[in-house]
Amino acid sequence: MEVVRVGADEFAVVVDGLADLLVDAVAGGASMGFLLPFGLVEARTWWSGVEPSVAAGRTALWVARDASGVVGTVQLRLELEYPNGRHRAEVAKFMVASRARGRGIGRALLAAVEAAAAGLGVSLLVLDTETASPAEGLYRSAGWMELGVMPGHSADPWGVLRPTTFFYKQL
Repeated sequence: MEVVRVGADEFAVVVDGLADLLVDAVAGGASMGFLLPFGLVEARTWWSGVEPSVAAGRTALWVARDASGVVGTVQLRLELEYPNGRHRAEVAKFMVASRARGRGIGRALLAAVEAAAAGLGVSLLVLDTETASPAEGLYRSAGWMELGVMPGHSADPWGVLRPTTFFYKQL
Protein backbone atom coordinates (compact mmCIF):
# COMPACT_ATOMS: atom_id res chain seq x y z
CA MET A 1 0.00 0.00 0.00
CA GLU A 2 1.22 3.47 -0.83
CA VAL A 3 -0.09 6.93 0.00
CA VAL A 4 0.52 9.55 -2.68
CA ARG A 5 -0.46 13.16 -3.17
CA VAL A 6 -2.40 13.60 -6.40
CA GLY A 7 -2.02 16.74 -8.49
CA ALA A 8 -4.34 18.00 -11.20
CA ASP A 9 -2.16 16.36 -13.86
CA GLU A 10 -2.78 12.91 -12.31
CA PHE A 11 -6.41 13.45 -11.37
CA ALA A 12 -7.84 11.69 -14.43
CA VAL A 13 -5.89 8.54 -13.53
CA VAL A 14 -7.56 8.21 -10.10
CA VAL A 15 -11.04 9.69 -10.60
CA ASP A 16 -12.74 6.36 -11.34
CA GLY A 17 -11.18 4.79 -8.24
CA LEU A 18 -12.23 7.78 -6.16
CA ALA A 19 -15.78 7.46 -7.50
CA ASP A 20 -15.87 3.76 -6.57
CA LEU A 21 -14.57 4.64 -3.10
CA LEU A 22 -17.22 7.33 -2.55
CA VAL A 23 -20.04 5.00 -3.65
CA ASP A 24 -18.71 2.35 -1.25
CA ALA A 25 -18.59 4.85 1.63
CA VAL A 26 -22.12 6.15 1.05
CA ALA A 27 -23.53 2.63 0.58
CA GLY A 28 -21.86 1.68 3.87
CA GLY A 29 -23.71 4.44 5.71
CA ALA A 30 -20.99 7.09 5.90
CA SER A 31 -22.27 10.63 6.25
CA MET A 32 -20.31 12.07 3.33
CA GLY A 33 -22.89 14.63 2.22
CA PHE A 34 -24.85 12.42 -0.16
CA LEU A 35 -28.20 10.65 -0.01
CA LEU A 36 -29.19 7.25 -1.39
CA PRO A 37 -29.69 6.27 -4.12
CA PHE A 38 -26.16 7.33 -5.04
CA GLY A 39 -24.18 5.82 -7.89
CA LEU A 40 -21.03 6.07 -9.94
CA VAL A 41 -22.33 8.83 -12.22
CA GLU A 42 -23.06 11.13 -9.27
CA ALA A 43 -19.78 10.21 -7.59
CA ARG A 44 -17.70 10.83 -10.70
CA THR A 45 -19.47 14.15 -11.27
CA TRP A 46 -18.77 15.21 -7.71
CA TRP A 47 -15.08 14.25 -7.91
CA SER A 48 -14.75 16.04 -11.25
CA GLY A 49 -15.90 19.17 -9.44
CA VAL A 50 -13.01 18.81 -6.98
CA GLU A 51 -10.38 18.88 -9.73
CA PRO A 52 -10.41 22.69 -10.27
CA SER A 53 -9.77 23.25 -6.55
CA VAL A 54 -6.84 20.81 -6.67
CA ALA A 55 -5.49 22.55 -9.79
CA ALA A 56 -5.80 25.96 -8.10
CA GLY A 57 -3.97 24.77 -4.98
CA ARG A 58 -6.94 25.32 -2.66
CA THR A 59 -7.30 21.59 -2.02
CA ALA A 60 -4.57 19.01 -1.59
CA LEU A 61 -5.61 15.41 -2.28
CA TRP A 62 -4.05 12.11 -1.26
CA VAL A 63 -4.97 8.59 -2.25
CA ALA A 64 -3.96 5.28 -0.75
CA ARG A 65 -3.46 2.56 -3.35
CA ASP A 66 -2.78 -1.12 -3.24
CA ALA A 67 -2.71 -3.79 -5.93
CA SER A 68 -6.50 -3.51 -6.29
CA GLY A 69 -6.46 0.27 -6.88
CA VAL A 70 -7.64 3.22 -4.77
CA VAL A 71 -8.47 2.10 -1.22
CA GLY A 72 -8.53 5.44 0.60
CA THR A 73 -8.44 9.20 0.25
CA VAL A 74 -8.28 12.42 2.23
CA GLN A 75 -8.35 16.10 1.34
CA LEU A 76 -6.74 19.14 2.93
CA ARG A 77 -8.82 22.23 2.20
CA LEU A 78 -6.67 25.30 2.67
CA GLU A 79 -7.96 28.69 3.79
CA LEU A 80 -6.55 31.02 1.14
CA GLU A 81 -9.29 33.63 0.85
CA TYR A 82 -8.74 35.43 4.14
CA PRO A 83 -5.25 36.31 5.41
CA ASN A 84 -6.26 35.86 9.05
CA GLY A 85 -7.15 32.21 8.45
CA ARG A 86 -4.18 30.93 6.49
CA HIS A 87 -2.84 29.15 9.56
CA ARG A 88 -5.77 26.71 9.52
CA ALA A 89 -7.13 24.07 7.16
CA GLU A 90 -9.91 21.50 7.05
CA VAL A 91 -9.40 17.76 6.69
CA ALA A 92 -12.27 16.53 4.53
CA LYS A 93 -13.71 13.59 2.60
CA PHE A 94 -11.56 11.14 4.51
CA MET A 95 -12.57 7.58 3.62
CA VAL A 96 -11.19 4.05 3.43
CA ALA A 97 -12.76 1.31 1.31
CA SER A 98 -14.81 -1.14 3.35
CA ARG A 99 -12.75 -4.04 1.99
CA ALA A 100 -9.50 -2.43 3.18
CA ARG A 101 -10.32 -1.29 6.72
CA GLY A 102 -8.23 -2.42 9.67
CA ARG A 103 -4.95 -2.34 7.73
CA GLY A 104 -3.66 1.06 8.93
CA ILE A 105 -4.68 2.89 5.76
CA GLY A 106 -6.67 5.56 7.61
CA ARG A 107 -3.79 6.19 9.99
CA ALA A 108 -1.34 6.48 7.08
CA LEU A 109 -3.59 8.96 5.26
CA LEU A 110 -4.07 11.03 8.41
CA ALA A 111 -0.32 11.11 9.03
CA ALA A 112 0.31 12.22 5.43
CA VAL A 113 -2.20 15.06 5.56
CA GLU A 114 -0.94 16.25 8.96
CA ALA A 115 2.71 16.25 7.83
CA ALA A 116 1.89 18.09 4.62
CA ALA A 117 -0.19 20.66 6.48
CA ALA A 118 2.67 21.34 8.88
CA GLY A 119 5.03 21.67 5.92
CA LEU A 120 2.72 24.29 4.43
CA GLY A 121 2.78 26.32 7.63
CA VAL A 122 -0.67 25.24 8.77
CA SER A 123 -0.80 25.13 12.56
CA LEU A 124 -4.47 24.25 13.16
CA LEU A 125 -6.51 21.50 11.55
CA VAL A 126 -10.26 20.96 11.89
CA LEU A 127 -12.55 18.15 10.82
CA ASP A 128 -15.96 16.72 11.55
CA THR A 129 -17.42 13.24 11.60
CA GLU A 130 -20.67 11.56 12.47
CA THR A 131 -20.87 11.14 16.22
CA ALA A 132 -20.17 7.58 17.40
CA SER A 133 -18.62 6.60 14.05
CA PRO A 134 -15.54 4.37 14.07
CA ALA A 135 -13.51 7.36 12.84
CA GLU A 136 -13.77 9.03 16.24
CA GLY A 137 -11.42 6.44 17.76
CA LEU A 138 -8.83 7.04 15.07
CA TYR A 139 -8.90 10.80 15.58
CA ARG A 140 -8.63 10.55 19.35
CA SER A 141 -5.75 8.05 19.16
CA ALA A 142 -3.94 10.38 16.74
CA GLY A 143 -4.10 13.28 19.20
CA TRP A 144 -7.13 15.14 17.89
CA MET A 145 -9.21 17.01 20.46
CA GLU A 146 -13.00 17.00 20.51
CA LEU A 147 -14.40 20.50 20.22
CA GLY A 148 -18.03 19.52 20.64
CA VAL A 149 -21.10 17.82 19.24
CA MET A 150 -23.79 19.51 17.17
CA PRO A 151 -27.11 17.64 17.16
CA GLY A 152 -28.84 17.06 13.84
CA HIS A 153 -25.96 18.60 11.89
CA SER A 154 -25.89 16.24 8.91
CA ALA A 155 -28.13 13.66 7.33
CA ASP A 156 -26.92 10.12 6.87
CA PRO A 157 -27.37 8.48 3.44
CA TRP A 158 -30.99 7.61 4.31
CA GLY A 159 -31.81 11.24 5.18
CA VAL A 160 -31.88 10.80 8.96
CA LEU A 161 -30.37 13.76 10.80
CA ARG A 162 -27.43 12.70 12.95
CA PRO A 163 -25.17 14.51 15.41
CA THR A 164 -21.72 15.56 14.23
CA THR A 165 -18.58 15.68 16.38
CA PHE A 166 -16.08 18.44 15.57
CA PHE A 167 -12.38 17.88 16.22
CA TYR A 168 -9.24 20.01 16.00
CA LYS A 169 -5.52 19.39 16.16
CA GLN A 170 -2.79 21.91 16.76
CA LEU A 171 0.35 21.08 14.80
